[in-house]
Amino acid sequence: MDIKEAEYYKNVRPEMLGFIPKSAKTILEIGCGAGNFSAQLVKEGVETWGVEPFEESAKEATQKLTKVLLGTLDEVLKDLPDNYFDAIVMNDVIEHLLEPWDDIVNLKSKLKKDGVLVTSIPNVRYSKNLFKMIFKRDWKYTDDLILDRTHYRFFTKKSIKRMYKECGYNIQTIKGINTTKSFLYFPFAVLFNIILLGSQLDMFFMQHATVAKKNE
Repeated sequence: MDIKEAEYYKNVRPEMLGFIPKSAKTILEIGCGAGNFSAQLVKEGVETWGVEPFEESAKEATQKLTKVLLGTLDEVLKDLPDNYFDAIVMNDVIEHLLEPWDDIVNLKSKLKKDGVLVTSIPNVRYSKNLFKMIFKRDWKYTDDLILDRTHYRFFTKKSIKRMYKECGYNIQTIKGINTTKSFLYFPFAVLFNIILLGSQLDMFFMQHATVAKKNE
């Protein structure tokens, strides 16, 4: 992953809190940045771990979380305890990985028997993207959002489901989050769904939040 502006690593992501099991006592966040998301989960009896490849952000996260490992997931995987975590969180991380399928398979050994992998993954079928592809016939990389130039992989709701199934997970929840509010793109999404009888509702959402449990 390329280094971004400092504020990128300080995201709080409150919309993802509800997907973390309330019973979770050991939580690992991959790509924790400055630790602001997992810091919201800190309470008595809860361990919050983080993995972060950028030193400045990792250093800040150590002030908020139980333990932070500096490095990429591949670099620190061996240092993560097996069968230890109730929840592993990846908020908009999977799309930055060259081989996310291998990575989420490798993370299965770090989850407890009933542990879950919680992810937020950008939706390439988001209305803004579709509008530009259909009417502008363009796929232009940007500094952020869906077509962020640091993204190696792109997903739809259907391909997310397929990825988890192929990697040996059972999806418990998958839900669109962060609805478009644009004056231009919202009417486009509504019209598209009227024409196609509501079969394209996924285009309203910038990301899909998923909770998946590993198969035994």
